[in-house]
Amino acid sequence: MKKDSEFKSGERDFKRMTAAELMEPDVKSFTPDAHWDDIGEVLPMGDFGSVPIVDAEGMLVGLVSEHDLLTALSEGKDSRTTTAGEIMTREVISVTERTKVEDIIKIFLEEQVIRVPVVRKGKLVGIVARRDVVFGYLRAVGKPPE
Repeated sequence: MKKDSEFKSGERDFKRMTAAELMEPDVKSFTPDAHWDDIGEVLPMGDFGSVPIVDAEGMLVGLVSEHDLLTALSEGKDSRTTTAGEIMTREVISVTERTKVEDIIKIFLEEQVIRVPVVRKGKLVGIVARRDVVFGYLRAVGKPPE
């Protein structure tokens, strides 16, 4: 599925862009009962540092980051038996599809996060990363990356 930001160069005012236009809609997620060694295998291969944790209905309930995995390691937790629900960050900063790009940038800068989940009525529908914002800007001003 193409991102909404993959429009013809120079056709959009960057400042009016929203999370829906910038987000990656195809997001790898796990449920709280997933073991952290399964998550640990996915992170390096997916080239991302965290994964959303969703319940059976797709509601965002947490996030497991590389930091969470390192903390579990330092605490001596067994990767084969420790679940995402035990180590996940529960207070997740998220945005909606209508969140404006300037607000997303503000979150990235103030909260020092690299990506934020995008939710619709609490359900995970995508992820916006810092590079998605930069790519969206380049596309909007007619300078797509090579």
